[in-house]
Amino acid sequence: MKASGSAKPKRRKAAGSSLRYEHRRDRRADGTGSGKRDRGWVFGCLTVPVAALALLGPVVWLSMSWGPGIWGDLAPAWPGGAYVFAGCVGACVPLAFLAFVAPLTRMDWKRSRLASLGWALASLPGLAAGWLVAGIITATLRPKRRRDWYGSCRTRGGPCWVHEEYPFLWAAGLAATVAIVALLIWLFARNVRSTDGSAAATGPADSPASPAT
Repeated sequence: MKASGSAKPKRRKAAGSSLRYEHRRDRRADGTGSGKRDRGWVFGCLTVPVAALALLGPVVWLSMSWGPGIWGDLAPAWPGGAYVFAGCVGACVPLAFLAFVAPLTRMDWKRSRLASLGWALASLPGLAAGWLVAGIITATLRPKRRRDWYGSCRTRGGPCWVHEEYPFLWAAGLAATVAIVALLIWLFARNVRSTDGSAAATGPADSPASPAT
């Protein structure tokens, strides 16, 4: 006799505990486990303060070590006075930035690692100049609280002394920075126009006329 159509199909047996354990272990072995993510997060958190310290450390040191001497002795004796000196410092801001960034744009590690390393080394003088300019500017920043404006702040070359002797020092530096940035933009635009004009003048020659049929 044939089996009745109402008979229920048999259920498959569940996988053993050992098989389920092997599946979870293989899934963690592909590198997507939480362990590597945690290590990457910790590494990122440690990199940020180290990089900030490496960049801001020289600026703070220059401001504290050379700031009073620069603004108390060098700036007043500069040709034209402290305002002209502030203008020169402001003009050096975009120039130092350009000297640092321009070599880095020439780097191409895929094409030549040696040449890229040379361009990276060529950017170091711009970085050093940026540190120096930033340290000189930082030396003129007064504390926010007026109760901290006593002591070394009011001594010759201190931030409070600089603002009292030359109240429009920031305007001279800012005006020079804006003027140099505008000049660099104008030179860049002029270079682009001249390059486009020369490329159009030396474009591909006209195709030869087709022979008469």
